[in-house]
Amino acid sequence: MPTSPFVASAPTSPARATRDRRADLTVTLVALALAVWVTSGLWRDPNGRAITVNSSDQALFEWLLAFGGHAVSHGENPLYTYLINVPDGVNLAVNTSITVYAVVFAPLTYLIGPPITFLVILTLNLAATAVAWYWLLSRHLVRSQLAAAIGGLFIGFSPGMVSHANAHLNWTAGWLVPLLVWRVFVLRRPGHWLRDGLILGLLVAVAFSIAAEGLFFTALALGLFVAVWALHPANRVEARAVLPSFLRGLAVTAVVAGAILAYPLWLHFAGPQRFHGTGFDSVIHSEDIAAYAAYPRRSLAGEAGLRTSLAPNPTEENSFFGLPLLILAVGCFVLLWRRADPRRRATLWALGVVAVVFTVLSFGPVAKFDGRRTDLPMPFDLLGHLPVVNAALPARLALVVTPVIGLLLAYAVDQLRRRPVRRAAAVAWTVGFAVALVPLFPTPLLTVQREPIPRFITSGAWRDYVSPGGVLTPAPLALDVYPDGQRWQAYALANRQGEFAIPSGFFLGPGGPDGRGRIGPVPRPFGALLDQAARTGLPPIVTEGTREEVRADLEHWRIETVVLADEVHGAKWAVDEEALRRTLTLLFGEPERVEDVWLWRVGPQ
Repeated sequence: MPTSPFVASAPTSPARATRDRRADLTVTLVALALAVWVTSGLWRDPNGRAITVNSSDQALFEWLLAFGGHAVSHGENPLYTYLINVPDGVNLAVNTSITVYAVVFAPLTYLIGPPITFLVILTLNLAATAVAWYWLLSRHLVRSQLAAAIGGLFIGFSPGMVSHANAHLNWTAGWLVPLLVWRVFVLRRPGHWLRDGLILGLLVAVAFSIAAEGLFFTALALGLFVAVWALHPANRVEARAVLPSFLRGLAVTAVVAGAILAYPLWLHFAGPQRFHGTGFDSVIHSEDIAAYAAYPRRSLAGEAGLRTSLAPNPTEENSFFGLPLLILAVGCFVLLWRRADPRRRATLWALGVVAVVFTVLSFGPVAKFDGRRTDLPMPFDLLGHLPVVNAALPARLALVVTPVIGLLLAYAVDQLRRRPVRRAAAVAWTVGFAVALVPLFPTPLLTVQREPIPRFITSGAWRDYVSPGGVLTPAPLALDVYPDGQRWQAYALANRQGEFAIPSGFFLGPGGPDGRGRIGPVPRPFGALLDQAARTGLPPIVTEGTREEVRADLEHWRIETVVLADEVHGAKWAVDEEALRRTLTLLFGEPERVEDVWLWRVGPQ
């Protein structure tokens, strides 16, 4: 462990360089193999399978990849669109637009389609996160390649990372974090503040595009770490010496990132269809205290029946380290502390403060233990109403703890290899690492066969029933629970068939309580009727008043054609297609049969 949190790598001998390259290749191949293992269910049939617990988010990110590439190649605004949520459109700057991914991978999306592009990015995200952390550790923080490999692979395939692999292309882009850490500490170098600030500013802009919430958490964690480290008595002299260069570099970073992100930030905070705070309940989406000692679903321990239901959903197992790993992390901290000089203890102290602060903040407004809510208020209750913070889910703050544990594991292994202990102690440490880490070995994500995109869409037949740029809607209307509309649209955009718009959609927009956001638009009668039929299998009673309300909705959305596929995907429950057909027939009369869909022409074309 270095005497400061970051040091430049020293020159290496040719023999050491060869060993390093072999280790680099080995770790990279292991990380890639693990990433393919975790996503193997999708690789069986990328176009025909979906992630079981989060098919809606998968459909959303596939749509974002198709739309982003289409927008850039057609000179359209990639951060605002009227193709969904007609007529108001959607502000993608307040959503997770992943514009950089969409642009970089646009050729692949056009070549092989959004589903496979989504899978490629997801797999690379997992592997790259492990490799990036390994690189930072091996080149700048520890001497042992084994130590760096253990730390990097743990962080890359930690419970939180694997749970977010359930379709979150933003949160699995953890490779951004070690790069940000590296470039922040490089700002200490005298004489290079302009170049270093420019590079960090570009990196911040990329990170904002891919994972704005993750960037926010990283900035908070780095700011806290740097403050605690610099204020420690052992580091005050060094901190004062590097402060001018550091501040100059940060100023350049702010200018560069601010210039690139000026328009996205304006859209985010002042643009149309913005909102303040999400519609997610911060109590529900907070970390249960007992979750830190629990095991995740997608792990060997979870497969053995030791999993719990302490997370709000399977994509948010942000801690779930298991009790043995928590004990091991404390043991590593004690080992390192006892062998450390004052400056090394300053680094450990800063890491410990970051871990404790973010752990406590992750508990949300009030503490929960083993699924039971208490009346004990938590610090997040004081911060959760602040701008920006009110848009964050407190449970995700636990993700910051994962790299701290990974660093402690790497530092401890490095220390044990540099200063060997007695044989009995070495065996005890080896057993401790095995008991803590083996149960957390990831298992593949659960996948399910998803309904195919109708031939009506894939053949391009839809163009005969919708005017150029006109509005088509699937039944039921596209939402997070009914993602077909955006999947169809993504296919049409990626295959250069042209554009059709849809009402509603899966996005975050205004309309929630107290000016907060909500998923999708505020419901209207037509959408509610179709949702009722899809869920319950019972067509509603249709009166003349019902038809008038539906006609008003059709005019509001400018819908020309309503389409019902033979198989409709429900992300949370099975959909009753027959009840939908009967409902639409009551409203609009008998449908046309076109290719493999039922179709109603309801507006001018």
